[in-house]
Amino acid sequence: MSDETQGPEMPTDRESPVGRPVIRGDPDATGDHADRAVEFDPTEDESIQAAATTVRAFAENTVGDEDSVYMLRGAAACAALVRGVGSYKAAAERAGGETTVSFIRKWSRVHDLPRSIRRHVAKGEIAPTAAKHIARVSGTSRFLLAFAILDHGLTVREVRTLASEITDGADPAVVLGQAGYPLGELTIRLPVDAYCELRRRASLEDESPGSLIAAALADHYDAVEEPDRRQP
Repeated sequence: MSDETQGPEMPTDRESPVGRPVIRGDPDATGDHADRAVEFDPTEDESIQAAATTVRAFAENTVGDEDSVYMLRGAAACAALVRGVGSYKAAAERAGGETTVSFIRKWSRVHDLPRSIRRHVAKGEIAPTAAKHIARVSGTSRFLLAFAILDHGLTVREVRTLASEITDGADPAVVLGQAGYPLGELTIRLPVDAYCELRRRASLEDESPGSLIAAALADHYDAVEEPDRRQP
């Protein structure tokens, strides 16, 4: 199964099988780590035991470096273990040691984030501890919070606070804007010819360059809504 397919429905959860190293096994995202990516199959007893061992070491911080790929592997083990044994409680008991239900639940949710977000985690552009808070929110709010991190360099503490407000029912765009992190503002670099043509068309059509870019994206990607041309 492909992970985060393109189409009119924006996937806000993982689409690839639990435990499969889609991002961890991608050298473009994880470099040399890709060769050491481990798959956890929740349908095989031996793999479930490997997941349990990994989860315990992850919970007790006894194995591996605290880098993004290591944490994504731990998250995959948590999710596969839960799927394999049937519940968070059973997973915590199977892993043993200092493993708690809360720990497994938090990291399983990170594993269930959509691919476009997990990719930034693997590349170190979103801290795994921030990803835990992204995973607390649902729907497209996940994307908005994740991309605000990329655009504004939010700290984990800021992400935690914003995630709490969003889970309490606040509009993510409003919350982020009020905190000084507006959505939709990008600095992009275009080839000179494309830049010149964009500016020329914007002048002729009495539109902003941003509205023309948004319209082009709406034509190319069904999931993008047609922009309101009345906006500046």
